[in-house]
Amino acid sequence: MHITAKEETTSRGLTSTARIGSHPLHPMLVSFPIVCFVGALVTDIAYWQTAQMMWADFSAWLLAVGLVMGVLAAIAGLIDFLGNRQIRKLSEAWVHLAGNVLVLILALFNSFVHSRDAWTSVVPTGLILSALTVLTLLVTGWMGWAMVYRHRVGVTRS
Repeated sequence: MHITAKEETTSRGLTSTARIGSHPLHPMLVSFPIVCFVGALVTDIAYWQTAQMMWADFSAWLLAVGLVMGVLAAIAGLIDFLGNRQIRKLSEAWVHLAGNVLVLILALFNSFVHSRDAWTSVVPTGLILSALTVLTLLVTGWMGWAMVYRHRVGVTRS
């Protein structure tokens, strides 16, 4: 029996290539950069409202940790993407990939901006970059959700 890509995604799910046992790595890692980048936006807003240097420092650290964990999550996601031809056939996977590359680029530039002195590190450029990063994460998160819940990417049957 020949199974088409659509049938395969709905009946068996698409297994993750980067995994420990049956647990895919990308979903385990991706929550860390999401929390860090959202946290950077929150601390940027706090700095903008209070001008207390502590908030700018928090933002810089959150961006740094988010970038490290984001690169690790991206590597796991890229292994899944390149390791399964059926995943590459999904339009959501391409949007998810491109959007997350954009997130990492925005966060990298934001990290450079946050390395400047206090007020100029956050207002307005750092705050705008943080907001764009989080908005982009909303789109890529939705696409990731679609891949898991609609196409069963990374879902294994017991």
